[in-house]
Amino acid sequence: MDAPIEITPTVWQLPFPVGHVYAVALPDDGYALVDTGLPGSAPAILDALATLGGRPDRLRQIVLTHYHLDHMGSAADLADATGARVLAGALEAPYIRGTAPEPTPVLTPAERSLHEGITARLEAVGTPPPRPVEVDTVLHDGDTLDGWGEPVRVLHVPGHTPGGIALHLPESRLLFPGDLIGTDPDGRRAVLGPFNVAREQAVASFRRLAAIDDVDTVCVPHGVPLRTGARDILAAATPDTDWR
Repeated sequence: MDAPIEITPTVWQLPFPVGHVYAVALPDDGYALVDTGLPGSAPAILDALATLGGRPDRLRQIVLTHYHLDHMGSAADLADATGARVLAGALEAPYIRGTAPEPTPVLTPAERSLHEGITARLEAVGTPPPRPVEVDTVLHDGDTLDGWGEPVRVLHVPGHTPGGIALHLPESRLLFPGDLIGTDPDGRRAVLGPFNVAREQAVASFRRLAAIDDVDTVCVPHGVPLRTGARDILAAATPDTDWR
């Protein structure tokens, strides 16, 4: 993992080859994470927090946007190491806890080859499955998160997974969209994230996020965060034709 990248004075991207993690400074000198990367990422994440001045016991919250391998992969290790509480969407909690089988994505032909390639690369390096982890707080649409120093609105955005969530910080004009929104390598185009369990729902959720007025920064898990021109880029997106 490369060094943390400052997005705002309180938000940093922890860049990984697959599935970026975001660290958020909290007003009590603690930190929150949005997602946790692949299994095995915990040491690198804790090292990154240390460079920001955060000891392990200062990690207070782990917010999981959804259950996929590259998002919940290190949540159990981080929770064990730090005592942080895990938060996730109510409909997502059974998959994260390991009490229900994960739904199978419905792949388009374009997605199938990409999915096979990613799966083969992860298997080649011996990536283990994620360990289930307890969800301490289940989240619903319209909930707000405590302890972040500014309002954080939870949005239920199904389609990529049944219970995926996004986080909107109106004062910072910042959005954590989960995998619904990705970007190209130049950060000039926003696309619908692939591997959805319900494509039409995912497109509707993408459009809901794209319609939020007070967003200047979009912290995507895959691609380059949108930091300039985000509103125009989202308005120009065509999620219904992506990955056909």
